[in-house]
Amino acid sequence: MTSILRSPQALQLTLALIKPDAVAHPLILEAVHQQILSNKFLIVRMRELLWRKEDCQRFYQEHEGRFFYQRLVEFMASGPIRAYILAHRDAIQLWRTLMGPTRVFRARHVAPNSIRGSFGLTDTRNTTHGSDSVVSASREIAAFFPDFSEQRWYEEEEPQLRCGPVHYSPEGGIHCAARPGGLGPA
Repeated sequence: MTSILRSPQALQLTLALIKPDAVAHPLILEAVHQQILSNKFLIVRMRELLWRKEDCQRFYQEHEGRFFYQRLVEFMASGPIRAYILAHRDAIQLWRTLMGPTRVFRARHVAPNSIRGSFGLTDTRNTTHGSDSVVSASREIAAFFPDFSEQRWYEEEEPQLRCGPVHYSPEGGIHCAARPGGLGPA
């Protein structure tokens, strides 16, 4: 993997997944989407997809052999998911804080207003997934958005989004640089 030169103030990218338990409930899906927007994340890319069991196995390969692995793979392949590439100055840590602890019981007590504290059902059906490091974010983004070039994004889109103005398109569900002198994409 090549190193990407970034400005010290550059936006950070993270992968955010909304799991099948939340996607199946439009009000929960919309509530999570609104939390992303209200926490000032920039939505760089978004897509909904059905994940094949083989893709789930490959993605969660590091957990193979653990007691929850098979249950997690089956669940993630059970229905549609929504994948986002989010950008923010500290996207990884901010998204992980917004999600709350992985264990729903703990989330309800320690972070009751977190996404998992509010909407999580079990430790597997805990509404969301988020990258835990810059290296994981790059790997996970590539898995869900194979046509996305992180290097090109940092060269072309990131400076425009960081320096603004930025426009959110509800139709496309993403943020883009606004045209000079008006709203809308540049």
